[in-house]
Amino acid sequence: MNTQVVDIDGSGPAYTLDEALGAVGFGKFQALVLAYAGLGAMSEAMEVMILSFIGPSVKAEWGLSSGQESLITTMVFAGMLIGAYFWGILSDNYGRRVGLLSVAVVTSIFAFLSAVSPNYVLLILFRMVVGIGLGGGPVYSTWFLEFVPVRNRGIWMVIFSTFWTIGTILEAALAWIVIPRLGWRWLLAVSSVPCFAAFILYFLTIETPRYLYMHGKIGDAYEVLKKMATVNKTELPSGKLVYEKTSNLNEDFTPLEGTILLDTREQETKSGYSSIFTLFSPSLVKTTLLLWVVYFGNSFSYYGVVLMTSELSSGVSKCHTSSHSELSTDSSLYINVFVTSFAELPGLILSAILVDKIGRRMSMVLMYVFGFVCLLPLMFQQQEAVAISLLFGARMFIIGNYTVAGIYCPELYPTSVRTTGVGVASAVGRVAGMICPLVAVELVSGCHQMAAISLFEIAILLSGISVLFFPIETKGRKLSDIVSVL
Repeated sequence: MNTQVVDIDGSGPAYTLDEALGAVGFGKFQALVLAYAGLGAMSEAMEVMILSFIGPSVKAEWGLSSGQESLITTMVFAGMLIGAYFWGILSDNYGRRVGLLSVAVVTSIFAFLSAVSPNYVLLILFRMVVGIGLGGGPVYSTWFLEFVPVRNRGIWMVIFSTFWTIGTILEAALAWIVIPRLGWRWLLAVSSVPCFAAFILYFLTIETPRYLYMHGKIGDAYEVLKKMATVNKTELPSGKLVYEKTSNLNEDFTPLEGTILLDTREQETKSGYSSIFTLFSPSLVKTTLLLWVVYFGNSFSYYGVVLMTSELSSGVSKCHTSSHSELSTDSSLYINVFVTSFAELPGLILSAILVDKIGRRMSMVLMYVFGFVCLLPLMFQQQEAVAISLLFGARMFIIGNYTVAGIYCPELYPTSVRTTGVGVASAVGRVAGMICPLVAVELVSGCHQMAAISLFEIAILLSGISVLFFPIETKGRKLSDIVSVL
């Protein structure tokens, strides 16, 4: 092992950054970090969930076609595709706080401008820029992750994910209250408040010690660790802070002759785009490609269930006239989306129970199986109560998978490319989000529900198979800092 020892406290036993974080523990400091990162996740969820509600209202007011209605959602995900890629590179090369500020500014400004859009063209333009801001969601999760000790990291990341669910439920409640009384513009305006709050509170944030540590700012990292210990009323280990240059991607990994260990600090002068190529290094390429399949499948199935609930509940599909199967009242849209949004709570609880007990991979496989089973009967027309119950179950297991993947992905990547890796994987998921409205809206409203469900099932099946081929289980493992390249 090649190590660099940085003497901070004088002579004494050496300790690593992970040991320092373990000594600091999870306390008041991390709770404050969780609150801010959770606010960012909640604002992202609200801006995404709003797509389930404004489409029918805008379509009715401006006389849009189904294709134009779908384009509103597609343009948001197109923006998220760009943002997920861009913010990851920015955050890995210039700091997590730079990424947090940029995301907050872009999202808050254009979320509000969307509410005052004078026409359809400007609306989809503003929503696309909002999508670019929303693509920075992985910056929030990575920022929080790098403050959390190894112990029970999975559970704390699940707790972080609950803020997304809070956002979806809050948005469904707001839509139910606001749209019938004030219209879709007021819903957009009110929903932008958390984005502005994230911008205002940004000035209370701090850079992660792991990012500082990896970029050679050991003194700054130590000051952050001291502040964390003070707020948590704990103490750092005495002795020397040790910089470990080793790969944690595989505990059995032993550098072979000719193996190069890439140190982020040695690459600071290189182009930020070099981190993209690092994702395809021999030690990461398999992980990267498998994660792309998982993120695509998760996004495709999750947004499919959300949008299908909206379509089946708004009376858009006129293929069946049975009173038991057609949900045609105005309030049914809000009621059913609101009810199915609560499915995410048991999904998160299930994730919290499984993720640190049976591991990331087995948790995902089990939830893929149950999600697949829940969607299968929807290939055929069901009564209202049965359809909503099945959508409830499917959403519960799909959000569980979404949550575990959100924990697993940043754990698999080293610090030097963590946000880029998560961002690019999220970008692939956004491609699924762009395609999804064409399936969930166009196929369902065009009387092709079986075809739509079949595509969602195929996505879930491929994702589940991909999980079985992941090279490692990250349960209880320290975060990796260095990439090994053969």
